Amino acid sequence: MTRPDVVVVGSGPNGLAAAVTLARAGLRVTVLESQSTVGGGARTLELGLADGVTHDICSAVHPMAWASPFFQQFDLAARGVELLVPEVSYAHPLPDGRAGIAYRDLDRTVERLGVDGAVWRSLVGGDPASVVRLGLFDKRSVPLVDPREAVRFGLGVLEQGTRAWDRRFVDVVAPALLTGIAAHAISPLPSIAAAGTSLLLGTLAHADGGWPIPRGGSGAITAALVADLEAHGGTVRTDHRVRRQADLPIAHCYVFDTTPRTLVEVLGHRLPPRSRDALAAFEYGDAAAKVDFVLDGPVPWAVPEVGLAGTVHVGGTRTEMARAENAVARGEHAERPVVLVSDPTVVDGTREVQGRRPLWTYTHVPAGSDVDVTETVTRHIERYAPGFRDVVVASRCTPAAHLSDHNENYVDGDISAGRASIRQLFARPTARFDPYFSGRAGIYLCSASTPPGPGVHGLGGWYAARRVLREFGIMAPPSLAP
Repeated sequence: MTRPDVVVVGSGPNGLAAAVTLARAGLRVTVLESQSTVGGGARTLELGLADGVTHDICSAVHPMAWASPFFQQFDLAARGVELLVPEVSYAHPLPDGRAGIAYRDLDRTVERLGVDGAVWRSLVGGDPASVVRLGLFDKRSVPLVDPREAVRFGLGVLEQGTRAWDRRFVDVVAPALLTGIAAHAISPLPSIAAAGTSLLLGTLAHADGGWPIPRGGSGAITAALVADLEAHGGTVRTDHRVRRQADLPIAHCYVFDTTPRTLVEVLGHRLPPRSRDALAAFEYGDAAAKVDFVLDGPVPWAVPEVGLAGTVHVGGTRTEMARAENAVARGEHAERPVVLVSDPTVVDGTREVQGRRPLWTYTHVPAGSDVDVTETVTRHIERYAPGFRDVVVASRCTPAAHLSDHNENYVDGDISAGRASIRQLFARPTARFDPYFSGRAGIYLCSASTPPGPGVHGLGGWYAARRVLREFGIMAPPSLAP
């Protein structure tokens, strides 16, 4: 067997992005994956709940994939990946019988929000390209954006990340709609990290690409990456768990699409003590528990327009969501936790099989929770969709403590692969100027534990790969075009 130039440990979107970039530069690349299927957080599989019905194992909705500079160069559409864009990016039902509706059309959203429409436009109506550069850069360089856009975004983050977050709102709909996105960060509310998440994703909701759902599921993105890797001579080996150095083939470079914890366990003995200790000190955050449902019809939302959304945030008012997220941060299970819901059949009829459709849901829980949250999630959805129980055919809960069974990067259920704190917003995974370098030549980290953080964007892998190429004397990154 030919010795590889580079071994990539982990086949999530970042690992595959790194592998594709390195293989296109002419290097021999081997990807090692501990699971029997490839893709990490971007897999679509049958769970045995209903014949032929497939479920997205982690991520289901992909604004980051549409916006990512890596995937824009890679050109998913040219590779047969169809990103289907709902008319309504996301919706948020409220206890008073109303609902916040984030149309892809910004003007329509602003008009519907009425008295708070102007505030909404000021927060998420900026230039999407600039906001992407501000949100998805490597947190070490200076993003090239219009200074006015940078100031607008920065002031918005400061406002929505502090107790001033309600200062300009009059009604409850717009702040609830914004807080539903902020909760994706799984952090106390308000917080700077959550605010940055809400303004980035909120802006993308009104961009051309919206919050798209891949036809056939998230696995379509993974399949396109693997096909390109193999076309350029790379290989993927599944069912190959890496626990120690002996599990690694000999290679010039190793790129870990894993948490810092795994890197330290496998190759920590080869790192300088200071680097090893800094990586070992990386903090993990609170968690998600997942409930996959099979339904025999659409969710019976009390506000029918909610059913047009690819994503629904179930959490009530801003006050209720802050109470729930802060309870989780204290290590408690919220009585009414924030629940993220996605029905892919809103835009992708191929996901419905013989009248059965998947429903993807997550809720937030303390790290390491082993609680089955099926009843909690069902009861909370039914609060806004009376009769929901009647359309449920089957369900399966994956508690936070077991999420790592299908993705080892989800330590204790932390799907963000690292706490969303101010320090780790910029010193992720450490304060090193090169966040992908381990401290030892030939060893790199490229997972969601590195900048720009979680999301199916491939940027951690792309940025790390360009650093690796320099070890081989390759200064210009290769084209990613089909």
